[in-house]
Amino acid sequence: MHEIMSSIAANHTLQVSLLAWLIAQVLKVIFSIISVGKVDLTRLVGAGGMPSSHSALVMALAVSVGQDAGWDTPLFTVALVFAFVVMYDAAGVRRAAGKQAEAINQIINDIYRGEQISQERLKELIGHTPVEVLAGALLGIIIAFIL
Repeated sequence: MHEIMSSIAANHTLQVSLLAWLIAQVLKVIFSIISVGKVDLTRLVGAGGMPSSHSALVMALAVSVGQDAGWDTPLFTVALVFAFVVMYDAAGVRRAAGKQAEAINQIINDIYRGEQISQERLKELIGHTPVEVLAGALLGIIIAFIL
């Protein structure tokens, strides 16, 4: 079991992918400080926002696989197609769900305006704009090439 754990910990592709994800999450905190003016550490683990950590992770994965296994291998193709599916989901389905949450929250505000009712708000920041997805993808590519 120790050998397996050591092998996983030494996996360059995994290291690069996780580092790209971590850098994207830290950048979300920094951008939140710049845009809102306060530290929001929930951005370290939260979905949505600039840049897309999902996109950074999967593009770092695809580029690292391409570098290690070869750009013309089926393994790189699988990693790249996987990256495209994740990025499409981030910009499409999850973004639409966030817009729906925003609309539902507005309806709740309209119904209960002026009353002292505790309202649980839906999470609105679960998807990404295409720019956020592109920024995350570029971050992943850069991190993979640097490392």
